[in-house]
Amino acid sequence: MTSDSPFDAFAGLASQVPHEIVTHSLVQDVVLAAAPGAPPIRLALLTLDNGLDHTKPTTLGPNTLIELGTALEGLKARAAAGEIDAVAITGKPYFLVAGADLSTVKTLRDPAAGKQMARLGHAAYDLLAGGLGVPTFAFINGVALGGGLEIALACDYRTVSSGAAGIGLPEAFIGLVPGWGGVGRLPRLIGPEAALKVMIENPLNNNRTLGGAQAFGLGIADALFEPADFLEQSLQWAASVLRGDTAVERPHAVEPLTDPTAAERWASAAAAARAFVAAKTSNAAPAPGKVLDVFEAGATATQKESAALEVEALTELMQTPQFRDTVYAFLDLTQKRAKRPAGAPDPRLARPVTKVGVVGAGLMASQLALLFARQLKVPVVMTDIDQARVDKGVGYVHAEVDKLAAKGRISHDAANRTKGLVSGSVSKDEFADADFVIEAVFEELSVKKQVLAEVEAVVKPECILATNTSSLSVTAMAADLAHAERVIGFHFFNPVAVMPLVEIVRVPQTDEAVLATAFVLAKGLKKTGVLVKDAAAFVVNRVLLRLMGEVTAAFDEGTPADVADTALAPMGLPMTPFTLASMVGLPVAQHVAESLRAAFGDRFHVSANQQALIDSGITGLWAPTADGAHEVPATTQALLHFDGTPSSAEEVLIRCQDALAEEIGLLLEEGVVAGPEDVDLCMILGAGWPMHLGGITPYLDRVGASQRVNGKPFHPED
Repeated sequence: MTSDSPFDAFAGLASQVPHEIVTHSLVQDVVLAAAPGAPPIRLALLTLDNGLDHTKPTTLGPNTLIELGTALEGLKARAAAGEIDAVAITGKPYFLVAGADLSTVKTLRDPAAGKQMARLGHAAYDLLAGGLGVPTFAFINGVALGGGLEIALACDYRTVSSGAAGIGLPEAFIGLVPGWGGVGRLPRLIGPEAALKVMIENPLNNNRTLGGAQAFGLGIADALFEPADFLEQSLQWAASVLRGDTAVERPHAVEPLTDPTAAERWASAAAAARAFVAAKTSNAAPAPGKVLDVFEAGATATQKESAALEVEALTELMQTPQFRDTVYAFLDLTQKRAKRPAGAPDPRLARPVTKVGVVGAGLMASQLALLFARQLKVPVVMTDIDQARVDKGVGYVHAEVDKLAAKGRISHDAANRTKGLVSGSVSKDEFADADFVIEAVFEELSVKKQVLAEVEAVVKPECILATNTSSLSVTAMAADLAHAERVIGFHFFNPVAVMPLVEIVRVPQTDEAVLATAFVLAKGLKKTGVLVKDAAAFVVNRVLLRLMGEVTAAFDEGTPADVADTALAPMGLPMTPFTLASMVGLPVAQHVAESLRAAFGDRFHVSANQQALIDSGITGLWAPTADGAHEVPATTQALLHFDGTPSSAEEVLIRCQDALAEEIGLLLEEGVVAGPEDVDLCMILGAGWPMHLGGITPYLDRVGASQRVNGKPFHPED
């Protein structure tokens, strides 16, 4: 006896992933109120649930999609028999679906299997998109990413919870395209411009997602309800739609096959998005461009034709090294290793932190004070050498909180509470009852030693002393203290609110409870802590300064400025080296380079040309031109001296690759971090290293630099 289910064709694909955590399709019938005198409305509610606790997201693998499709086939038969009038789909608490199961997808190395996976999603979703013979509803109760949002887009109607977070199509970020209907359906629902914001701009801006209210505002959902009674309100709303009491209006919707203005809108939106992609990635990542290819081709396509384009694009991208590297970076690093940091002690050893002290009231210190107050919701006191500096720092924090409230990011009550937590003083005696004090003063060892000694004199014995140094020896700072065991390096990156990394530096005497507190504190601040050894510049600045030093050295040797500055374009870095140097500040970059040269020798280049710019008060090499480009002004050029041995862009790129491989190899030999995975995590979270490169060490393996320099790859093939 054989089954005639269309999903039987995918059984071979499902057998390739026997360990998939299946998200089950649980169906229950719900009777809704009908119009007076009419029979009750019978709705089948399908809930996606993997049976795990509410912290474990639901995902979509082959077995999950087959079960979903089979359940929908059963509902199709029931609809044909007149047993149900509508179908709705929702998820377990906090999740509709978090997208495709990447741990499964990355194992599908055979293109035929990848194409099967792409087709399977369409086979299931097409049933929701008119294939059941009755209206379909999606109740977006929580996270709806990628294939999860595409489930909702396939339905006729959508509601969303105001408490939902994590709504979006992040495929361009992870090396794919929205392959289950998203590229075709979303622009028709909310317009091409808004659709590319969701599919291109948000993913390439640190994988930004939408909240429920934002999704409703864009037109992704037809109704917005509060989380407390979201399901009940959604069912009542569905009943009103089915009764004809509620007419759904979609002012943003556009149909390109009938709208004469659509072709121009599609082309204009795509052109703007391509410029954005070029600026963000230097077109080094294939996925965003492929999303735009499908988007543009789909402007005059039917949904079926658009689906075919999505399948082909998805199949192609699943075989690229960039996709596998992105999955390593996203799944293995930022989703797994970041949550289980190497070397972190048992979190149960951590001490409570009920008050925080910040030494300094400059920009960095003020950013830290704001972060601690917002995330920990504990009192934070700032100190500095005079009242004017203190007032300026506290004023900065209050102004930033007011900006958040004005943008609707926090309520006015929350803003007032946060401002009330931050105070200032010229006396460190205010730290007497603090549990954690961090210094963020001038990057000079003698100054930091003096500050920590003054703090130690007034705080209680169990108070943790932290330094935000970016390159100085934490061990040296603690050397003269009475209790070096309570000192920790806690290095944030600028801007503090945005950059997710904290390099946690232990000295030989650091107590396990202190270290545990640092990791728990980082998590409480919504940051990722990575344990690093106390070595000059730790990880991120050491690697970045080696990279920038090689580019600067090539320039000093006579390589034209535009050649040297753009030579790294194939890496798709977030900004060019000379732009980064001017943003950091030439004096700061020079100071760190000098510190690293003192620590590690001549492989860290200290530029005489850069010092000449500093001495003349010039803040950057480039100056803007009237046509929007940039140039090295003649007055700047006159200050510079070159060796007359220029390099080509390719030579500069290879030189930088080899230098990075050498420096990271040495860093690992010194035991600065536990492994290359931690270097990758640090560079992604602390330097914005592109996700499509998979972290810095897989990239160096792929281009052969690690083999050339170290005689072996950082990640040997299994």
